[in-house]
This record gives sequence, C-alpha cells and structure tokens, in this order.
Amino acid sequence: MPPVLRVLLALPVLLGTATAAVYHIDAAKGDDANSGLTPGLAWKSLTKANAAVLKPGDSVLFKAGERWSGQLKPQGSGSDSALVRIGRYGDGAPPRIDGEGSVTDAVLLENIACVELADLEVTNRGPQPAPWRSGVKVSANGCGKLSRIYLRRLHVHDVNGDLRKSHEGCGIYFEAKGRKGTHFDGLLIENCRVERTDRNGICQRGNGQPHSRNVIIRGNTLDDIGGDGIKLWSTDGGLIEKNTVRKARARCTSKEAAAGIWPFDCDDTVIQFNEVSDTVGTTDGQAYDSDYSSHRTVFQYNYSFRNEGGFMLVCTPGNSVNEDTVIRYNISVHDGLGSARVFHFGGGAKGTHVYNNTIIIGPHQRLPMLLFTEWDRGRARNSRFTNNLFVVEEGGSATYQFGPSSGNVFERNLFAGRHEGLPEGTSATPGPVFAESVKPEPGTAWLKSLKPAPGFRMPRGTPVPNNGGRDFFGTPLPRNRPPAIGAVEM
Repeated sequence: MPPVLRVLLALPVLLGTATAAVYHIDAAKGDDANSGLTPGLAWKSLTKANAAVLKPGDSVLFKAGERWSGQLKPQGSGSDSALVRIGRYGDGAPPRIDGEGSVTDAVLLENIACVELADLEVTNRGPQPAPWRSGVKVSANGCGKLSRIYLRRLHVHDVNGDLRKSHEGCGIYFEAKGRKGTHFDGLLIENCRVERTDRNGICQRGNGQPHSRNVIIRGNTLDDIGGDGIKLWSTDGGLIEKNTVRKARARCTSKEAAAGIWPFDCDDTVIQFNEVSDTVGTTDGQAYDSDYSSHRTVFQYNYSFRNEGGFMLVCTPGNSVNEDTVIRYNISVHDGLGSARVFHFGGGAKGTHVYNNTIIIGPHQRLPMLLFTEWDRGRARNSRFTNNLFVVEEGGSATYQFGPSSGNVFERNLFAGRHEGLPEGTSATPGPVFAESVKPEPGTAWLKSLKPAPGFRMPRGTPVPNNGGRDFFGTPLPRNRPPAIGAVEM
C-alpha cells in the first residue's frame, strides 16, 4: 500500500480519538451497558458516570427532570482550550443529585482542572447533621495550581452539615490543601442559588501559602444559611459582587460567631454591589466583616438592612493584623439590635478608612453607632471617618464608645438626630434629613426616591483621593468640587 494512502486511511481513526465525547445519563431509561454517546444510548447510574475518565472537551449530561442518589465524583480534566463540561440535557427541571446524607459531598470535584459544572440541583440531607457535609465541594489536594473551575446556575439546598466552625458543613465549599504549592487560580461561582445549608452557604478554606488567585463569587442568591453566608479564606485579589444574602447565621448557637460576607487571611479583596439582610443574632451577626490576617480589603456600593448584629465588623486579635480596610459608598438601614452595634472595631485593626457611607438608625433602635473593644490586647489605631451621613430617625438614639482605641480622625461627617458621646469637635444636626420615613426592604430602587426634607440642605464633604469615581448609584463623582456627604450625590 502506498504510504500516502496508508496515512489517508488512518486519518479517520486519528480524528476520532481527538473528537470530544458527550455522555448522556438517563436514570429512568438508561442502561450502563450502553455507549452513553446519544440520548437513546444513555447510561443509567452515577457509578458509570464516575468511572469515565474525561478528556478535554468531553461532556457528561444528566437528563432534565430526573434524580440520582449518591455521589457524583467525575474523573479527568479539561484544558485551557477545551473545558470538561458537566450539566444537563433536555427540557424540564434541573437534574437532581441527592447525597441523602450517605456521602460527605454530594458532588465532589477533586483535582479536576478546566471544568464547568452547571445547571444541576444538588442536595445532601441526612437523618442527622454530620461534620463537613456539603452539597458541592471543589478540592485542590496536593496538586499544585488548579485552574479554570466554573460553577454556574446550581441550585444547592438542604444540606445539614455541622454548625460548629471546627467541623463546618457547607452548600458550596472549596478548599486548597496539601503540599506542592497547592492553590486555585481562576475559580468562578456564578448565578447559583443556595438555600437551607449548614453551616455555611459558599465557603473557602485554605492552608496558608500560596494564596489562591482570581477567585470570583458573583450573582448568587443565598437564603436561610445556618452560619456564614459567603467566606473567602487564603485568597488574594478575590472579588465578591452582586450577591444577595438573606438570613445568615440562622441556626448557630450563641457561642458560634458568623456574618454575612467576609474574607479571612486575604489581601486586596473587593466586596461590592451586594445586598445582605436579616442576619440573625449578635455573636458577630453583621452583614459584612473585614477579618484578620488581611490587608487592603475594600467594601463598596453594598446595601444592608435589618441585620441583628449590625452593619460592619473590623477585627483582629493583638497577635495578628488587619490593615488599610476601606469602607466607602455603602448604605446601611436599621442594622443592629439594641445589644449590638452598627460598626464594631474589635481588636487592633490599623488604618481603616470609612468614608461616604449613609447609615440610618430607625426609631426603634438605641445602640452604639461606633463601638471599639479590645481583643487579645489588640486596640484599633488610626481609624478615619470622612464624609459619612449618620442619621438617627426620631425616636432612636446612637452612642459612640471609643474604648481603648487611639488616633481616630473625623472629617466632614454629618450627624443628624439624637447622638450621644459624639467625638470631640463634632455636633449633631436636629430635624429630619429625608422628606419621608425610611422603610428597609429588598432592592435599592426605593432609595433613589429619598429626597431631602424641606429646608434641609445637604452640605458638601471633603475630597478623598482614589475614591472610586462613582457614588452608590453609579453617578460620577465631581472633579471640580467636593463630593456630597453620604453614599449618594445630591
């Protein structure tokens, strides 16, 4: 046979091995003896799906409207140019993977790079809570850099993991551990729905160094979460944006601290355009937390309301560090019970800058606006408050408790209503700021309709360098005059 003809005859075989496979799983009509390569020849079980070693470009698709019990644990990896895809086919409800509490993780992606998991329903409720139980877990375990992992449009619910932070369960959980410099570089969790999960909603754990990079948690809705809503751990340059967290810390004991959204052991985290409401309890219990072992965390353009523990925690024990947190252009409405606070500076945070926020205390509230406390000999230093609008509605009151802190600076803030113990050199403005009463509710459209009370003229603030260039609603900040006081240009 001529050499050219031999090559031409072999070409279809070579092309066939390079063609991506699409495997179909049908719980009702499938058969594991089938090839899986068409809906009519679908596999049946998770066991068969887990046995396939997936190559770049391969897909595993579950039939819509059907249910599987046990654990989905795929093998293989994609490539930068060809992801492995795990998702659905057909019309109807999302395919459901139900761990039934018989497995620790209903879906486990372990050491799988370049993969997309999308459009599935995942649940893992057992007869009793169990340590580390999760709905979806992404694990980088002693594998070096693990990149390009995308979780999209998942519905994760009813996961009864342990409520103790030392054994915490989670809805969506990702962890880097082991040697070889293991970390994530490019992990996206986007447009997922997480409900009734214990302990946490979307949570990371890390092993210190190296930190993960390019982690984005965006557009997710979390509701009725036993402990923390969204938490980053050991990630630098992380982005948490456009998420909604309702009723975090719903089932923690009085000894278990938890908050809505926060980073730990992270540098240069940006937390923006989020809405957090109805966090339960005052052991922490804030909407947002700038936690310790962190530098240069930025909270901007966030909205919070009715969080029992308050709006913001900035904390670090004396043997750690929290430096240069920026809290700007956020709106807090009726955050904090009487036994709590709106802002809590716990321990030795240094160089926190709080500017151009609008904070509104309701007529039923009597609590500290600013509370500074010591933690393990840590005492806050050099906190700066600039251009903030602190409003107390008629009937409410705010106090200021600076404790052992030092170097606090107040510049061009407006205090309206009843304030007690204001910092030296400041005073309160009587009378209402807004023409109508404030009613905290989901969404921010109603905030746009707030108008100044008749006769009230909002003063201007003082310029702040590198201020982000926009207010809460996206209005560009003026360049030729000082900005407004508060989060909204008026």
